[in-house]
Parts: sequence; C-alpha cells; structure tokens
Amino acid sequence: MKNNYALIMAGGIGSRFWPISRTAHPKQFIDILGTGKTLIQQTYERFQKIVPDENIFILTNEIYSDLVLQQIPGMDKSRILCEPVMRNTAPCIAYGSHKIYKLNPEAAIVVSPSDHLILDNEEFIRCINKSLKTASENNCLITLGIKPSRPDTGYGYIQYNTTKIEDDFYKVKTFTEKPNTDLARTFVQSGDFLWNAGIFVWSVKNILHSFQKHLPEINDIFSEGSAVYNTENETEFIQAAFTQCTNISIDYGVMEKAENVYVLPSEFGWSDLGTWASVYELADKDYVGNAVIPSEKVIMYNSSNCMVNMPKGKVVILEGLHDFIVVEDNNTLLICPRDREQEIKQIVADVKQRFGIEFI
Repeated sequence: MKNNYALIMAGGIGSRFWPISRTAHPKQFIDILGTGKTLIQQTYERFQKIVPDENIFILTNEIYSDLVLQQIPGMDKSRILCEPVMRNTAPCIAYGSHKIYKLNPEAAIVVSPSDHLILDNEEFIRCINKSLKTASENNCLITLGIKPSRPDTGYGYIQYNTTKIEDDFYKVKTFTEKPNTDLARTFVQSGDFLWNAGIFVWSVKNILHSFQKHLPEINDIFSEGSAVYNTENETEFIQAAFTQCTNISIDYGVMEKAENVYVLPSEFGWSDLGTWASVYELADKDYVGNAVIPSEKVIMYNSSNCMVNMPKGKVVILEGLHDFIVVEDNNTLLICPRDREQEIKQIVADVKQRFGIEFI
C-alpha cells in the first residue's frame, strides 16, 4: 500500500452545470445530489480506503487551492498541486507523475476525476486495488471501462479485443470520442465497447516512459524540475513550466497512441455527472417524474419530468411546466427545456459576453 498513490484531478469549471457550477465555485466543490458531501469530498474519502493519506495528491487550478483546504480538513498544502493556467489533463498528469517519481520511483498511481459519482464503493475499491497490482507487475497502462447500459452519446467509448493479461484486463483496440446516436447504438450492440470513465492506473515508470515516447516536449519540460520537486522552489518552477505546455488531453496525447493500453471492464454504479440529464437520471423523483433538490419549499402544480435545483429556504411554485430544467443560484435563474440542455455552454458564453464574468 505504501507504493500506491492517487492523483485526483479537480481543475475543471463544469460549465454544463451553470448556474450552480461557476468559475469561482465549480462542480467538484458542490453537493449536487444533496448527499451532505461535495463531489471532491466523496472522491477523497473513497481513495483514503485505497492509499495512505500522505499519498493522495490533488491537481487543481491555483484559484481553487483554498477551496480544497476548506473542504478537505487536514489536507497538507504540499499535496495540492496547483496549475497556474489550464492546459488540459496531460500537463497536470505529467507534473504529478514527475513529482511522485521523485518521492518513490516504485510508485503505482491511480488518476481519477474529482467530480464523478460512484454508487458501489466496495466494487470500485476492488477494481482499483486489482488494477494497481496489475500495473505494478506488468508493462501496461490501464484504463477502467464501464459496461454500457444504453447507447449514450455523452461518453467516449473504448473498444477492446480478446488479448488479455491477468485474466480480466483486455487490450484496447480503439478509443472513440462522443459518437452520434446510430454509432453509439452499434457500439453497445457489438458487445466489445465500454464507456470511457477517465480513470487510469499505471506504474510511475511506465507513464513517464509513455510521456517520453508520445509527448516528449511536455515530458522534457517537467523533467527539468527534478531537482526542485518537493522543495520550496517547486512552485516557482511550475509557474514557468505550465506556460510552456500545449493544451492536450492524456487521452489524445498518450492513451490513443500507446500500444500497451489495457482496459478493465467494470460495473460500480458510475456516472460522470456531466449534465443535468445525468443528475435527473440519478435523483429521487416524485410520481410524475419531477426531481427537486432540495425539495422542502418547492411546490409543483400540473408539472412533470422537471429537474429543479433551488437555493435552500427559497419558496418556489411551478405551474404547468413539463420536461424543463429550472435552476437558480445566487444572481442567476436558468429555465431551459431538458431536450435543449446541450445549448447551456453557448448560453454561458452569451451571458459572459453580455453581462460579464461575475455571472459565470
């Protein structure tokens, strides 16, 4: 267990959850489902059962470091790896991997988003422990794939073949970004495609070798910091390093190019909570399909299949509304048909242009 590490990625903005999720207080720091804990708190507590506290690192934008400290009591500031600018997932994972390598060259690392939902924690822990062991003993990069329950166009897909290691890990054949409905239906019917959960497991040596092979420019940038990692000079180095990095994802930069990628087909009640539709699917509903969070002071008349999220203590009356998203936070109210949710990102851009960043 002492060789196992976790990198939790918590730098995203979550604009599809606007107006609840804002630049100053994004999705991972919100209790979206009304459980009493934010998504990052749930994620951190989950990994405490897998790796020692001192081996859990959080990758986030520097503007969120105080939020991390507020929400995770006892978190050592040295384990919050701050990105001065957003450069997607490859640079921040390269940073975390080089830092961990300096601490422990024998490390095995699990990389996970901070804002996903896991319903079956025991099965998740079993899958991660199994993957950490396999990654430590084999020359491979592992990704977790979720057995699809429907042809969802909001997820990426992983195709695998029959080549295996350690019985349950299948060699990845292709990665496909969010497909159209017909293609998604074909994927699910074929039986050899999984949803891409964006959760990775590998040894630190293997991932650094892969960076060197597939993203040498980014690898070289962070290799130069070897002498300053885990010292007081690390922050200054990282400030300069990130400005030199291109904006590229780990999927596109490494996983789609590497030849030693394996997937573990998994079922642990996963959702990326990427849209209000995914929250609606998981939330408790009344007998006509309304999901209301919180529900104490919301009254629905002749309304059905609505996703409603309101500030606590606010009295809200809805009459004659069907299949709508109704969300209010602070100074902003959004009322949008559920089937036009994909337009929220553009709505956010329009609001920013017309009214300024304080509403974003």
